[in-house]
Amino acid sequence: MPHRTPRTLAALTTTAALGAALFTAVQAAAAPARYADDFNGDGYRDLATAAPYTPVAGKTDAGAVVVTYGSANGVSAARRTVLTQDTAGIPGTAEQDDRFGKSLASGDLNADGYADLVIGSVREDVGSDADGGSVTVVWGGKSGLSGGRGVSDPAVSAHDEYGMSLAVADFDGDGRPDLAVGSTGSDVWIHEGITKASGAASRHKLATGLQTGSSIYGAQSLAGGDVNGDGYGDLAVGTLHEDVGSAKIAGSVTVLRGSAAGLTATGAQSFAQNTADVPGTAESADRFRASVRLSDLNGDGKVDLSVGSDGENHRS
Repeated sequence: MPHRTPRTLAALTTTAALGAALFTAVQAAAAPARYADDFNGDGYRDLATAAPYTPVAGKTDAGAVVVTYGSANGVSAARRTVLTQDTAGIPGTAEQDDRFGKSLASGDLNADGYADLVIGSVREDVGSDADGGSVTVVWGGKSGLSGGRGVSDPAVSAHDEYGMSLAVADFDGDGRPDLAVGSTGSDVWIHEGITKASGAASRHKLATGLQTGSSIYGAQSLAGGDVNGDGYGDLAVGTLHEDVGSAKIAGSVTVLRGSAAGLTATGAQSFAQNTADVPGTAESADRFRASVRLSDLNGDGKVDLSVGSDGENHRS
């Protein structure tokens, strides 16, 4: 075995230290998760199933979320995580009618290479504010989802059911997903730079009047995606209460554009069932906004908008 001089040993020690430092730097700059729902980073998408009306410890409608992990053979109940507000590391306590899991969204919010799960508990009481609503981020990791952090409501008295709708997308193109949160009020809040240690680094409100021709009044549904392929995430907003002409609560959906400065009303588009080329007719209580989704349905590389209308009457 070659004899190592103190200088050689010192060089080896220095090299090892540099290697450790480089490894730490690489870990700190982990690439975002490939899939927005790969919670354990194994390259397979996972399935989150909401059960907001399930009882927990005898408390009715407390709510739960069941996460089943994907593999080369698909998902299997043998590899799953059940989350409630009584789960260790999850903020809050399971209480009657909290409806934990009424809304879900996912994405790698802290850019550590593992997708995180965002859960809305829409009937959660916040202090003295009944049904104020709460939002929880559950962190992804090598072993799956564990631990969590609440995303605080910046305007508790301005609305109820904070977390009624959720969406994750990179609205300002900085390479890190942002979180949009809706409620019964006239505001949608955007939380940016979320970390395990400190929560959101910044947050701002999409104010009343951002919609084309009307104002946001309750965001029943939200969806994020890059509609025009410019590298910025856009936000589809399905309004809770929206009249279309004389049709009461007919419903509409507005797509707000992402930009380097975040979401903007510039170039926004609104759709209702009286919009050209949209099937159907705007009628009272159609609720054309009950659910929205942005995804590439026809494989052309462009994101398409899907809208659910849960009050539509079907006639034979």
